[in-house]
Amino acid sequence: MSVSNKLMARAATLLLATAIAGCATPLPPEEDPVLIKLSQIERRLERVERVVQNDSLVQLVTRVDALAADIDQLRGNSETTGYAIEQMEERQRALYADLDERINAVESSTRENVMQGGSLPPGELPLPNGSDRENYQAAFELLKEGRYDQSARAFEQFLVTYPDSELADNAQYWLAESYYVSQRFDEALPIFSGVIDNFPQSRKVPDALLKVGYCHHELKRWDDAETTLSRVVADYPETTAARLASKRLERVRAERG
Repeated sequence: MSVSNKLMARAATLLLATAIAGCATPLPPEEDPVLIKLSQIERRLERVERVVQNDSLVQLVTRVDALAADIDQLRGNSETTGYAIEQMEERQRALYADLDERINAVESSTRENVMQGGSLPPGELPLPNGSDRENYQAAFELLKEGRYDQSARAFEQFLVTYPDSELADNAQYWLAESYYVSQRFDEALPIFSGVIDNFPQSRKVPDALLKVGYCHHELKRWDDAETTLSRVVADYPETTAARLASKRLERVRAERG
């Protein structure tokens, strides 16, 4: 039995005794020893209840403090995880930008070499009996070597032979790129658009959309160029494609007057 219950039981006993005593010899309340004792017990009971209530409050405060500490720890873990993710995304953006700059440098160097009448290095032709990945790699090597006509034919053959390959979206993109670096913008444009239409889930879509904007720019289709490049910035924010689109937008707006 708890302290409060014991006190209540004792108080009830005393009340009963008081009732019996009262029937015999009534006394004034201030002189009745039973009533005086009951009053003392009641005051003690109130003090005990206050202590019990205060103990419950202390326990509640303790639990709240513990929960607050747990929340602080979780918030710290969340911030640490968020920082790690930001760092990883930043590294990915840096790697993507580096790769894009290297490809652009190769394109520029090869274009200058062709204009000056220089010879292009030999490359391996696509493999008639090879797998889709082997033929894709062979076609890509031709592109890297600057043999754009041959790489275009190789990628075209790849798409005919392996239309369901998981590399088909990449092959179509690099086919368009073979035309683009040869300044055959009218031919590159619909093929870049085909990447967007035929492979909407491909990771190449932002780059293909960017190159669609580039082709419109090179063909001096100012409105189409501005609309397409603005879409890249809006649909794929904080990507290398968006950064490049923003720079090209500045050129388009400056050149159109």
